[in-house]
Amino acid sequence: MVKHRKTVSTQHKHGNNNETSSSSGGSDSSVSGRFNLRSMWKTIVGMTCLVVAVYVSTLGYLETRVNTPFDGEKAVAETGLDVPDRYWGTYRPGVYFGLKSREPKSPVFGMMWYEMSLMVHKGIRHWCEQNDNLASYGWLRHDGVNFGEQLIADPPHIIYTSFIKTSGGKHGGHWTARINITALNAQRNAPFVLTWYAALDGASPPGLRYRDNEILGYTPQLNNFKISFSTYKGKILHTSFSEAHVPGLNLLKEKYYSLLRILDHQTFGKMAVMGPDSETEDGKEVNFIPVQMLVETPFVLDVVYTSEDLPAPPLRGDDYTRLLEENKKAFDARFEDTFKLTEKGYAEDEVSIARAAMSNMVGSIGYFYGTSRVQSQYTSEPVPYWKAALYSGVPSRSFFPRGFLWDEGFHGLLIGRWSLDIQLDIAAHWLDLLNVEGWIPREQILGAEALARVPAQFVVQSNAAANPPMLALTLARLVRSAAWGHDQRERLARLFNRLQAWYQWFQNTQKGEEPTSYRWRGREDDGLQLNPKTLTSGLDDYPRASHPSDIERHVDLRCWMYAAADAMATIAEALGRDSDKFEATRDQLGDEALLNELHWSPHTQTYADYGLHTDGVRLVRQQSKHANEMGKVVRSVTVPPQPRLVTSAYGYVSLFPMLLKVLRPDSDNLGKILQDLDKPDLLWSPYGLRSLSKSAPLYMKRNTEHDPPYWRGQVWININYLALSALKHYATEAGPHAARAGELHKKLRDNVVGNIISEYKRTGYLWEQYSGENGRGSGSRPFTGWTALVVLMMADEY
Repeated sequence: MVKHRKTVSTQHKHGNNNETSSSSGGSDSSVSGRFNLRSMWKTIVGMTCLVVAVYVSTLGYLETRVNTPFDGEKAVAETGLDVPDRYWGTYRPGVYFGLKSREPKSPVFGMMWYEMSLMVHKGIRHWCEQNDNLASYGWLRHDGVNFGEQLIADPPHIIYTSFIKTSGGKHGGHWTARINITALNAQRNAPFVLTWYAALDGASPPGLRYRDNEILGYTPQLNNFKISFSTYKGKILHTSFSEAHVPGLNLLKEKYYSLLRILDHQTFGKMAVMGPDSETEDGKEVNFIPVQMLVETPFVLDVVYTSEDLPAPPLRGDDYTRLLEENKKAFDARFEDTFKLTEKGYAEDEVSIARAAMSNMVGSIGYFYGTSRVQSQYTSEPVPYWKAALYSGVPSRSFFPRGFLWDEGFHGLLIGRWSLDIQLDIAAHWLDLLNVEGWIPREQILGAEALARVPAQFVVQSNAAANPPMLALTLARLVRSAAWGHDQRERLARLFNRLQAWYQWFQNTQKGEEPTSYRWRGREDDGLQLNPKTLTSGLDDYPRASHPSDIERHVDLRCWMYAAADAMATIAEALGRDSDKFEATRDQLGDEALLNELHWSPHTQTYADYGLHTDGVRLVRQQSKHANEMGKVVRSVTVPPQPRLVTSAYGYVSLFPMLLKVLRPDSDNLGKILQDLDKPDLLWSPYGLRSLSKSAPLYMKRNTEHDPPYWRGQVWININYLALSALKHYATEAGPHAARAGELHKKLRDNVVGNIISEYKRTGYLWEQYSGENGRGSGSRPFTGWTALVVLMMADEY
């Protein structure tokens, strides 16, 4: 615009100096000026349109990146019927007993039960629920592939469930599930109601029907199949069924309730039995068939699944009993050969608990299919991820029956020790969830059953949210310790590019403002939390800087990145890939001088986070504006925050330079950590290392009115496992602290293992966490995710 004005002025001046110019010449100059003005506006409009178009297209591109898959070779090369030995399984960890196949729309089978006289009081058992308050339940043995045996203690009954698969054919083979019910008190042997069901989840075309005491079905993958019932012991007093329609697998029990009708039985009086479904009578397809049996205990039922293309006779009766015993003996022998616990001096009852822990880890592996909900800063609303399958362990069948990213890294330590093939399959499924940015959603809520059990506020996953890269560390550990065949190495090679993209995503998105510093994203100060959570770290409410800001530096994340770089270097070397850049990052982050400059406090002689912090915070209740209402509980800040190291929050985070073996064996700072480690007024307890020091201001403090302490003093087994691994490492490395590390290792292992076993004997469960005061289990149960690492602790394998 300015340039155009200069041009007009120059032309005007030239015209005035040309005294011989005609009037027509002046007119031409005026026309030229108007033409240039129009041209200028056209240019401006055109440029504006171009800028808007570029902005809109760029924004559209950025919006789609969050749910665009990584553009590379899939990590999962074979699935479904291409992996026949893992086709069928107990892949429904959220129900007490159920089977399905590794197909996106597999038919599902499962069990419900209740005692007739206690139905109103106790309800129908189906999903694993903490509020059911069962005395105990869980797998006693499970090999992850061919068979499993489970004990369910629901007084006044004991239920054993088991299954055995028969491989062969083109459609997944046969399987038999056995349900064995006994009454604890023979004199109180009330009738027991057992229901076995089949359901389809959107199979096309659907096909289920009940004929002559058999469930007949069809799916395109399985072709025709059949479920038959064979009583091995005891008596069925009454049978009823319904051919029903259910809108989703998350509503099976609700649909079952709606099908109950009252029948006047000549012996038992009024009883609830299956009735017809009005929806199928109105023309909706049959996709749910529950078969209800009123039985007299002791009672043993064989549920036999057969496919029409396998000529092998189905397994039942005495043949099943014999093969089950053979499988149990073979499992026990393999378990001892793998972990050598009897050889190490453990008693049989302790070994049986370890067998149950490992069995529940592999027996809780699920197969999920669906779509996550994700969001980025460029999307105004949550958007669907692509439809995907996930083969994964779960932390807890009752409370967390779905996949969690950093948990799965810990799970893989034990699963990979039992079966490298299963662990590689799990890792491949997780890495196929990688998007084009290199991000993996940390919590996987796939399918109607999973979604129904998650509070709405936790459903949407942000692509700024990380989770510790434990899965990479686990794969590196397996590279160092396991025997790899050619096919397994090829499968690892398929994972490498995705692992590299995931690692690079951390480097691109989680760095801090200072060189070599890192910061967890996702902390939000809503004014209600005593200390805003850092869910992405996995340590949830562990105290960080009181006021989230961009200046924060998180010592645990920095150590995770050191360990991730080391893991990537190990995997790259094993595959013959270039490891230089990973080694360079590892060496830089392993520089203790740099680490100390960012995170070491000379005053307290501890490692700590850095940020805008004050210990002057407390929860207070505001005065309500309405007389009949209680005021909201909010955080009150009594001392202004300052930029500083968060040294008052001494706990797990302070130990990470040791936990992930960043420190050299001769490090003075390592010596100080080991010196303080067994002080009972800090982290040491007779039950394991507490998550937060007893001297910390927020020790066992609530985070909000409704949010009890979680990582603020309780003993967590995954971090205690890392501590034992580090102590074993430093005990075997030459250095001035080797003897001290060895002494602490033995004492800590005895404490942790002893308490887990003691609590299992007392309660019948492995727990999410344990009290640092009395060792009592707390949180969710059963928690057979990383608490099952007690097996590796007993075996002294890290």
